[in-house]
Amino acid sequence: MHYYQHHIGDFIKDTSFLTNEEIGIYLKLIWLYYDTEKPLPNNLFELGMRTATRDNQVVLEGILGMFFIFDEQNQCWNHTRCDKEIENYKQLLNTASKAGKASAIKRALNKESTSVERALNERSTDVQPTNNHKPITNNHIDTPDGVDKLVWEDFLQIRKKRRAPISDRVIEGLTEQAKAAGVTLNDALKECVLRGWQSFKADWIKPKVVDIAKQTVPSRQGRDPVLLKIEEESKQAVPPSLEVLERMAKIRKGVA
Repeated sequence: MHYYQHHIGDFIKDTSFLTNEEIGIYLKLIWLYYDTEKPLPNNLFELGMRTATRDNQVVLEGILGMFFIFDEQNQCWNHTRCDKEIENYKQLLNTASKAGKASAIKRALNKESTSVERALNERSTDVQPTNNHKPITNNHIDTPDGVDKLVWEDFLQIRKKRRAPISDRVIEGLTEQAKAAGVTLNDALKECVLRGWQSFKADWIKPKVVDIAKQTVPSRQGRDPVLLKIEEESKQAVPPSLEVLERMAKIRKGVA
């Protein structure tokens, strides 16, 4: 594995208390893990040689115990994040391999079908068509009313390419679909040509959405009715009597 995703934020958060030398040792252990695509061996001498920490095995052992998980059964050091990245990497390789094989098979099938078509076409030039075996073409259908001739020719090419013969019944269906979408047959065929498709779908035409941001709401004339009502009620309020004021004063002083 020659590449891995290094999440800087997570790494800084997990190693903020380490010295620069300790960070370097930790990085070398991770690189060794990714390079071999397997857990680290439980051998301080070997790891010290590979990470150039022969004279600092105390720090090496401390980093192993802090960031790695020791597997007693297999006598090795595992790292959860490294294992996850390696697994994702292998899945990507597997997917790419399957896609490559599928692509190769598809190319082989296309090549075979092209060879067969070429052979059939070469044979067909020597055989004159009869009334019982008329070739399917789109040339005998005239341009419908209201449809641009160039648009119609482009549409016929798409139908021919997809081996979908045109007929009066097909034109009637296209006309009904265009009518249901609220467009002309010419506009519907333009959409087919732009999309490279042999038929029209009404849901291609979406209704125009009103730009709400451009709408303006007229401001109210005069002051807010709620504020006016509050002012009117405050004018009609009656001030408290002397008796009420005296009782309130006693309550504040703690006299019943």
